Amino acid sequence: MTMTKEEFVRYIDHSLLKPQLTVEEITQGCEFAKAENCATVCVNPTSILLAEGILAGGNTKVCSVIGFPSGTHTSYIKAQEAAEAYKLGASELDMVINVGALKSKQYAIVEQDIAEVVQATPAIVKVILETCFLTDEEKVTACKLVEAAGAHYVKTSTGFASGGATLADIRLMKQSVSSHMKVKAAGGIRTLKMSLELLEAGCDRLGISATQQVLDEFKEK
Repeated sequence: MTMTKEEFVRYIDHSLLKPQLTVEEITQGCEFAKAENCATVCVNPTSILLAEGILAGGNTKVCSVIGFPSGTHTSYIKAQEAAEAYKLGASELDMVINVGALKSKQYAIVEQDIAEVVQATPAIVKVILETCFLTDEEKVTACKLVEAAGAHYVKTSTGFASGGATLADIRLMKQSVSSHMKVKAAGGIRTLKMSLELLEAGCDRLGISATQQVLDEFKEK
């Protein structure tokens, strides 16, 4: 896949989710993403107001996380977290599914958990499957539950578990949802080559923390 740097950055959710990041580091990360014109900056809920202030006036939106990174919060808490994040300025929300419920085949619980977050705000909702914990069959089932619950994206990973995005998972997820659904890859994306391969496999968005490193590769081309 060939594209310009300007086209490529519009696929990027610049990730600033490490809990040890300082206010200065988050500020610099938001300023960088705004200057590069990334699609969003993905921050923890406590940093939404900071990010919103920095990103105002640009094309880069604020994304935040819900039930992150374990997905084991109650549905009520996830919905409340979503409502507050949206009120603070996050227009996109990346939530983590209840992985244990999925693996226990408690599908109604998984779907309702997602639906409560979707219904809490008008925000775009991306649902993190944490694919490294799932069998292919569970990934397919999860994708179908995400779509049934009314979310907008299926997403591979938090980046905090034992594995991240793979081409095989992206292809499988893309095949498991309708054309109305989008797919986001995240976790372990550190090169331009991998990023472009993921996009070619069907990704609509990339969650990357090593954005500067990846964009620097454009200069070397």
